[in-house]
Amino acid sequence: IAKEIYNLIAYQFEGSCFLTNTRETSKQDLGLVQLQKTLLREILGKVGSLKFDEVGRGINVMKKRLRSKKVLLILDDVDQLVQLETLAGKHDWFGLGSRIIITTRDRNLLTKHEVNLMYKMNELDNNEAVQLFSRHAFQSDKPNDDFVELTEKFLLYVG
Repeated sequence: IAKEIYNLIAYQFEGSCFLTNTRETSKQDLGLVQLQKTLLREILGKVGSLKFDEVGRGINVMKKRLRSKKVLLILDDVDQLVQLETLAGKHDWFGLGSRIIITTRDRNLLTKHEVNLMYKMNELDNNEAVQLFSRHAFQSDKPNDDFVELTEKFLLYVG
């Protein structure tokens, strides 16, 4: 859903970035720094060499380069407060009209980060799950006949 929102509204912003797998990437060595660099490159376009290798310097670069830009930033699969603090910081890091969308399973992170508006998603029913999976796996709303049983088994497995 976050990706669909991104695709629908990104054109309204001076720059935009969809950071996927924030949880997994941030676990890697210098993962948060890599996420900061990806964010800056996607929002600013070609920015030359981003010469920082620590989170604090990345924060300074982000504040300086993004404070006057209206941006759309989506942080997908956030599971630690430090990810929010280093990638989405405070409201004044970004220009007027910017939007930050965060997907997480931990509502407490959003509360701790003082997020203004929260929306709790309901779980997908089986038909919705099949449709979502099929769109990604088969570029269709449903699996073809050869993959119906396998799709059902997969969805049961992942819950």
